[in-house]
Amino acid sequence: MHKYLRAVGLAGLKERKDVQRLVTDAIVNSTSRRYTSYNDDELIAQFDKELAPGMGLSVCGIFDAEDNFSYDYYYPYLTGTQISSLEDVTVERHAEKESYAGVCDDMKIGVTLIFYLQNMISYVRVLNAGELPLIGTSLSISGLSVQGCIILPIAKNDADLQKVKKASNARRKLLDQAKNGDESAIDTLTMEDWDIYMNLREKMSDSDVFTLVDTYMMPYGVECDQYSVLGEIRECECVTNSITDEKVWKFVLCINDLYMDVCINDLDLVGEPAVGRRFKGVIWMQGSVIHPMLW
Repeated sequence: MHKYLRAVGLAGLKERKDVQRLVTDAIVNSTSRRYTSYNDDELIAQFDKELAPGMGLSVCGIFDAEDNFSYDYYYPYLTGTQISSLEDVTVERHAEKESYAGVCDDMKIGVTLIFYLQNMISYVRVLNAGELPLIGTSLSISGLSVQGCIILPIAKNDADLQKVKKASNARRKLLDQAKNGDESAIDTLTMEDWDIYMNLREKMSDSDVFTLVDTYMMPYGVECDQYSVLGEIRECECVTNSITDEKVWKFVLCINDLYMDVCINDLDLVGEPAVGRRFKGVIWMQGSVIHPMLW
């Protein structure tokens, strides 16, 4: 069974037969469905079953020439509500099945974002039509978590916020210049990173790391689309799974000026969520590439 089913309120599904019944229900009573040509006589299809507002189960498979459907895989999903990035996105197919991974190199984060592509059918349709690459795309990312906790925020006044915003804008300009090959910008960034490292090393001897680091995102484990995150909660909402009645928390997080949606089962969350507090956890990252051609 998929590890992240519990993130959308399906922690109570313990046996495979229960999952199979849910997959069948998602196909027969889907909330939305999408198709596109796959081979000369086959269609690739994706059925989405919404289990709570903005989240649910997606089932993907193939219709053959006799109109018989065989599902290949399923996965839980959370629909993103934020425009997370305006940077270019590269998409590549997974080796073992007809699913895709997206790659986005966003300067705000400092790491390459690798995510599971949600609007796969739209991408395959554009790919088959020979319309790639698309110009002017944007990206909405989301994350599913099965372990997380709530941390209190770092106290900041208006002057501190303005200082952080100014430093962030200056660093973004330097990163853009470094990306274009400016050697002086590269040297400046290297020295800044070294100064930050030495400053943190000195302060960590008598301070907790989470009083020094406000937010972060870094790769986690051996799977490339899983990340350890610490982000400020800008919006939070508790929703109920319509099948299991399990409570699921939905957050809008801000991580280094990048906004994304995250959901976690109430059973897996430690602490009391509130706007302004921080969420720390491990997420499986998903995303949708947004463009008029990807309808």
